[in-house]
Amino acid sequence: MNRDSPEKGAYGDGSPIAAFATPLAESALAVIRCSGDGAVELAAPFFSRPEKLKTAAGHSIVHGWIRHEGEKIDEVLVSVYRQPKSYTGEEGLDISCHGGIAAARGVMKILRKAGFRNALPGEFTFRAFMNGRIDLTRAESVMEMVSAKTGAGLRGAALRLSGALENEIRSLRDKLTDILAETEIYLDYSEDEFVPGGAEDPGGMAGEEGGGMPGRALAEEVLARLGALAASFKRERLYQDGALAVIAGKPNAGKSSLFNRLIGEDRAIVDEAPGTTRDFIEAWISIEGIPVRLADTAGLRDGLSPDSVENTGMDRSRALMAEADLVLCVTDGTEKYEHEKGFPFKGETPRLFIWNKADLPSCPAPPRGFLPVSAITGSGIPELCGAIAAALEKTAEGPHAPGGPGEMTGAAPGTQRQKELIDEAAAPLAEALDLADRGEPLDIIAPLLRESANALGEITGEVSSAGILEKMFSKFCVGK
Repeated sequence: MNRDSPEKGAYGDGSPIAAFATPLAESALAVIRCSGDGAVELAAPFFSRPEKLKTAAGHSIVHGWIRHEGEKIDEVLVSVYRQPKSYTGEEGLDISCHGGIAAARGVMKILRKAGFRNALPGEFTFRAFMNGRIDLTRAESVMEMVSAKTGAGLRGAALRLSGALENEIRSLRDKLTDILAETEIYLDYSEDEFVPGGAEDPGGMAGEEGGGMPGRALAEEVLARLGALAASFKRERLYQDGALAVIAGKPNAGKSSLFNRLIGEDRAIVDEAPGTTRDFIEAWISIEGIPVRLADTAGLRDGLSPDSVENTGMDRSRALMAEADLVLCVTDGTEKYEHEKGFPFKGETPRLFIWNKADLPSCPAPPRGFLPVSAITGSGIPELCGAIAAALEKTAEGPHAPGGPGEMTGAAPGTQRQKELIDEAAAPLAEALDLADRGEPLDIIAPLLRESANALGEITGEVSSAGILEKMFSKFCVGK
């Protein structure tokens, strides 16, 4: 169906919209969200208490029935929101109905008869942005909240939703705007007319700074803060997207037992016979706030096995290890450790070496660099989890927040779009400072400052285009 067809509507067309805000499934309740000018008036004729609904104050709840042609469809509670004090900035309704699929669909069918069209993905948040209720960083954090896999990821998204990143970006853009204003004032005067700190330089920004660039020290501060924001991105995404950790080792090293211990349930088959695991299995877990996709793989042998299925399993294991963010190399501590042979996996992926079966009397002390654990008793597992978290944070190359690992500042980019625009802001600013060092004229430096400020404006949405906005919001859930 064409995006701009009347049946589907288009972003920004202003028509009243409705969508399920909860999954369509058997549950205690279902919530249908409505928004748009005249939303209450549209819904009132299909409500058992139309006048009560029409006169309801904002942020109030009205009880009644959704009905059509005398037939009662469902008993509901309608939360009423009045413009502009609503999520979207428009008049809105949240209809709480019974969670049965038939009941929820029946209410939605009546809303379409009333004149509401189906909302597009992210259209409620799009309207909130267009009506000045939130900026783009807060809009994107809405979906970060929805997709957060751990408490740490949720906290980072919540901080961005509360405005931590927006405030930092606006602060940096304001400083760049001040520098640009001083630069353009300087260009309006000849060198003989301009007096640093005079009436035409009220902030005293021109001064006697190197390269003759007004506000140079401030520009260097902005560039340093942009660099810190960019550096924090990998760590921020680690807590949002998670990482792949692969358990690997020779047959019968206890890989599957360790996998079961870490995920807290018996998912992998454990047997004394080597080669029990023929293919990898995986599960999502949280390790010190980091979402980790943990994979148990087939045992690795030196050379080929006479069993072709086992060889296929080993090939898949090596392929998965090549994709991993971290490989957990498990060794049976009761077996003779031949250091010269090394571990049967070569590659650049970061690795942790684990000395398993440390609880057995026949297990000697581990070699240097190995973590002693027992997958059976749980001994050493807390230390292993700490080592996994530290190794993954190291691969993210981001500075720790003041509170230590797992504590999020929020003033960091949470999406690839934000990170790319921070880089786009930093590049022309660095070039401007370099040109100033070489004594180049301000008329070629000023456009670079403007380019940097515009890139920051795109992050918050102060500078944007309809095409970019539609592409961004189309990735959201329907009902958000």
